[in-house]
Amino acid sequence: MPAPKAQYRGRFAPSPTGPLHLGSLIAAVASYLDARHHRGQWLLRMEDLDPPREEPRAAQRILDSLQQHGLVWDDPPMWQSQRLAAYAAILARLEQDGHLFKCDCTRAMLGPDGACNGRCLQRPQQVATPWALRVKVPRDHNIAFSDQLQGSQHSKLGRELPDFVLRRKDGLHAYQLAVVVDDADQGITHVVRGSDLLDSTARQIFLQQLLHYPTPHYCHLPVITGRDGKKLSKQNHAPALDDTRAPGNLRQALAFLRQPAPPRELATAAQILDYAVTQWDPGRIPPRLDIPATADACH
Repeated sequence: MPAPKAQYRGRFAPSPTGPLHLGSLIAAVASYLDARHHRGQWLLRMEDLDPPREEPRAAQRILDSLQQHGLVWDDPPMWQSQRLAAYAAILARLEQDGHLFKCDCTRAMLGPDGACNGRCLQRPQQVATPWALRVKVPRDHNIAFSDQLQGSQHSKLGRELPDFVLRRKDGLHAYQLAVVVDDADQGITHVVRGSDLLDSTARQIFLQQLLHYPTPHYCHLPVITGRDGKKLSKQNHAPALDDTRAPGNLRQALAFLRQPAPPRELATAAQILDYAVTQWDPGRIPPRLDIPATADACH
């Protein structure tokens, strides 16, 4: 059952595919400051659902790095790898209610949107193993929500994405399912994350509606890029944070978020964060960047 809704419960949910970099620190700092400014709770969730992509010891390095930067969570971290039974139970519930179907499509068979588009739905007895589990989206189903930074969002989800995967062919649970179940079970009321996840939000709201879960408030931040103009990410080999430079890293993250610069005499990570909490103003953050915000290695 979903956790009871608190006044404010935010979260940071990294995946252990590599160490923290500046882009992930920016998301962590923004979600932390928003929670603390509202005198709310800040939780940590480790999205360790994809073992083939995970890097050895990356999860522990992330935990250590967050603590070195003064970003301390309130409850014990949630580990998705320990929640497989919860995801399976929700899949069983959705299947019993007639919302799922099996799909054996190869990538070449899928539409440009990654949807099966009814191919397997019409031939359930012929679907061969291995198969994925997909959720059906009614053709006329639309999603509308207001994002704190990106404004009004409208998605003709049923036309744009008539189905999407909840359990992959390899048996791993999909991100869209896990994040919805976890947000509900942790009682998350506010989600602050990068705008690269904005297009996932309509799918997540659709699942929330199917499961009668509350929808959190969303705030999608602009994404920092490297000098090559590409999103700063582990996939693009973003350099790891140097934890010995935590105060400088925090100042760089705050500058990207257009927040007031902490006075120079504030020398520790804790001092910088305490100041930033009192000055936090999401209205200063641009919804997008007209020019790439270059990020050098934090070392």
